[in-house]
Amino acid sequence: MRTDLSNWNSLTVTEVSNIFSSIPISWGIAGGWALDIHLGRKTRKHSDMDIVIFREDQQVMYRHLKNEWTLYKAKDGELSPWKEKEYLDAINDVWVSRDIHSSWAFQIMLMDCDQDNWIYRREKTIKVPKEELFYSDENNVPYLKPAIQLLYKGGSSQTREKDFRDFQSVLPSLSLKEKEWLKEALKRQFPLGHNWMKSLRVGE
Repeated sequence: MRTDLSNWNSLTVTEVSNIFSSIPISWGIAGGWALDIHLGRKTRKHSDMDIVIFREDQQVMYRHLKNEWTLYKAKDGELSPWKEKEYLDAINDVWVSRDIHSSWAFQIMLMDCDQDNWIYRREKTIKVPKEELFYSDENNVPYLKPAIQLLYKGGSSQTREKDFRDFQSVLPSLSLKEKEWLKEALKRQFPLGHNWMKSLRVGE
């Protein structure tokens, strides 16, 4: 078990793309990096590197990474080795390093889905067709669409200051359709209100 949660030396977007482009699964850059890729500029320092895949693809990914990387499952603030052929059903995050002594290189988040749709884990009535989940940059690197990434950030049990700053940075780049989608998704998760809602009231 490892406890060095802040021991990060993240891979670059290009390095991650070189690794995951050879794995026959759907994947994308997530987190703050996804938003910066969308904006085409770096808005802040990023302490980690997040990648999303579908939960159903986890064993394919594991087989492709296991020889060069050490994978840990994250649960309740603890990191323990992810054993071969162990299916992660209730665990959503995997942390990856070169070996047991190395810094963390990237984090993988497992997304739920049905046959055709991504399912938002915190409010399962929110769904998006799998093929509409990602954009790609000029280098063909897939990244989570900004409205969906902002839902993850805004829908967290504790919205951090950096999440609000990310929201403010990306909001002007969202289309009316994206703003409406994010507003309705947040409203569905938080029927009593959300502090981002006022900024999303377009044309009211």
